[in-house]
Amino acid sequence: MMKSLISAAALAAIGLGAASAQTIAVTNGRVVTNSDAGIVESGSVLIRDGVIVAAGANVSIPDGVETVDANGGWITPGIFHPHTQLGLIEVALESSTSDASAPGASFTAAIDVADGFNPAGGHIPDSRRRGITRFAVFPSTGSGVIGGRGALANSSGQPDSIFDDRTFLYVDLSQSGASTAGGSRNAAWAYLRAAFEDARFYPGRFMSHHEGDAINRFDAASLVSAVRGEIPIVLQVERASDIRRALRFAQQHPSARFILAGAAESWMVADEIAAAGIPVIMDPLRNLPASFDVLAARLDAPARLHAAGVQTAYTTISADLYFNPRLITQHAGNAVAHGASWEDAFRAITLTPAEIYGVGDRYGALADGYAGDVVIWDGDPLEVMSAPVAVIIDGVSQSMISRQSRLAERYAERVPDGQYGYRH
Repeated sequence: MMKSLISAAALAAIGLGAASAQTIAVTNGRVVTNSDAGIVESGSVLIRDGVIVAAGANVSIPDGVETVDANGGWITPGIFHPHTQLGLIEVALESSTSDASAPGASFTAAIDVADGFNPAGGHIPDSRRRGITRFAVFPSTGSGVIGGRGALANSSGQPDSIFDDRTFLYVDLSQSGASTAGGSRNAAWAYLRAAFEDARFYPGRFMSHHEGDAINRFDAASLVSAVRGEIPIVLQVERASDIRRALRFAQQHPSARFILAGAAESWMVADEIAAAGIPVIMDPLRNLPASFDVLAARLDAPARLHAAGVQTAYTTISADLYFNPRLITQHAGNAVAHGASWEDAFRAITLTPAEIYGVGDRYGALADGYAGDVVIWDGDPLEVMSAPVAVIIDGVSQSMISRQSRLAERYAERVPDGQYGYRH
């Protein structure tokens, strides 16, 4: 009943799919600010021209502005998923619907996911109505361990959804990366070291020919920004031994910036990761020895990483990255169930991902100057039975309809057998 009351009030107040940003006040809710203001039990958020201008208790609401009454629900920043393939894949087993990888291409670092990203991807609306407002788009590896450059996007479905492209470089040095490199981790690391050298000496190494030791001229030119630390390098690693190898590689290349993804056994080397100051993107639900890469995965790994001081964000790699990013709040709730604090877990799916990608001053918090990304929930967002009732991106209220919601409505209505031969 509580959910339906909030839904009716919120949807009646803001409508569906408003055309442009305006002044919106979200009132009467438990405000999770992700700022020094903490959690405000009865507060409001005021958004003007797509940007938050006030959040917390005693917010002055101007006369005549559009107001959304949260009716005692939760008001939070939008969820920021740090690791998805939304907009790149529609059906994984149908290759014509996937632009995540290019195993037949001659390019690696030069591949840019923004070229294949579809803001109208069918799984984006369902992620949006589950509270995801921002997400990172990852390539998969194709012809080498370097997958290409990823981007950051919002879930509005608008043509300009990508708000930061060529944001990071993705490199797979896990078991799958070893396979791509020719069959061993030794070859994968040798390839990466050679590619780094090609980029370090670009363009001089390529003055008289097109090919370097590992990559061609075009890839080397694209890799330069990562080698110089202008964009971070996301290393997919799982085993503790691989993580230690990655930490040593980072020490040898102090100008570059690194992020560890996957990292199932990262809890075993948490203190070393914390000392290196390298962020981790990991899945709180991984606890089975699904491969020899993740034999030591365990459910309290997030709690151990937080306790060690590792900057940790959560992903949904065990569920999927192209149609199940929507489950990220459940994964965060599972981290809380196994020892992480609620505050650390919620931060790991909002502000921390934004900070990892260098946009933590614009997204992931409800504070003056942050983007107007606000979600109203009917309860605790990390509780599996809670759900968003309204989503706002850049101050624009969003549609809560997806293909899945339409299907649910279509088949929820039961009619007597034989009454219809067909129906649209």
